[in-house]
Amino acid sequence: MFKALLINKTDDAGYHCALTELDEAQLPASGDVTVRVDWSTLNYKDGLAITGKSPVVRSFPLVPGIDFAGTVTASEHPRWKAGDRVILNGFGVGESHWGGLAQMARVKGDWLVALPDGLDARYAMAIGTAGYTAMLCVMALQRHWAEAGVKPGSGEVLVTGANGGVGSIAIALLAGLGHTVVASTGRLDEADFLKSLGAAEVIDRSTLSAAGKPLQKERWIGVVDSVGSHTLANACASTRYGGAVAACGLAQGMDLPASVAPFILRGVTLYGIDSVMAPLARREAAWAQLAIGLDRSKLAAITREIGLEAAIGAASDILAGQVRGRLVVNVNA
Repeated sequence: MFKALLINKTDDAGYHCALTELDEAQLPASGDVTVRVDWSTLNYKDGLAITGKSPVVRSFPLVPGIDFAGTVTASEHPRWKAGDRVILNGFGVGESHWGGLAQMARVKGDWLVALPDGLDARYAMAIGTAGYTAMLCVMALQRHWAEAGVKPGSGEVLVTGANGGVGSIAIALLAGLGHTVVASTGRLDEADFLKSLGAAEVIDRSTLSAAGKPLQKERWIGVVDSVGSHTLANACASTRYGGAVAACGLAQGMDLPASVAPFILRGVTLYGIDSVMAPLARREAAWAQLAIGLDRSKLAAITREIGLEAAIGAASDILAGQVRGRLVVNVNA
């Protein structure tokens, strides 16, 4: 038996999530690798799944948790054997396949990435899907800048949703690379915290969140956006000639009320960043860079630990924007 959060939807009880005990025989038969989960984490999508605020859960009953880190206990997959330390992010886990907010998981071996040397499971989940997504954004900007000959210090980089998991880690990564980072947030009382991560300036998200002109004053050499909607449109409109925007989220909305003007008049490039189905080589590259390129003291400053049952209440907090940085879940607490 093992402990897990389990989401169910019935005519009598409606949609609900509760801490329960399950038998290992109940794990999905479609997986070919069984993992003892050591640590998980709580992301925005997990908040939606646990609360039911958005229909991200595709089948019931379901264990939420879009990522986990742990140790293989049994494998029918050629890449993995008992004792291997692994990470999982995405692939519909926690949405259509049982996920990581549990002490055990069974998944497809093709979905797993080896835990890089120098990382332990807790630290990997402090990074989590949020940090892995931030790294994919930074890698896209780095490729663009390398081709364009852009060097660190040659302009400002905007990070929206700065207090969230993606935003806070993106700030730390970009500042660590020597870039001048401007953080956009709705919580200006957290300005000192964001500056401690490496932000050179903090701006109110209201300057970006309303409808704006198709072309605005050029400012950003690059953008990491986890907000979408008007914020993303305004970020594109104010990106400098030949700059790039990496879009990975929709906290404000999934619409994009923009024009083609930034793209055809300024040569701005918009990169769509998908962390769910990213190919293995890109995943491994992102985790390899995270293992060496992230200031661990900064990550520690934005990480808070909670137990498995506490994740239920924390799900509402993360949707309300009341969570700073990262929540790691000790599934054995």
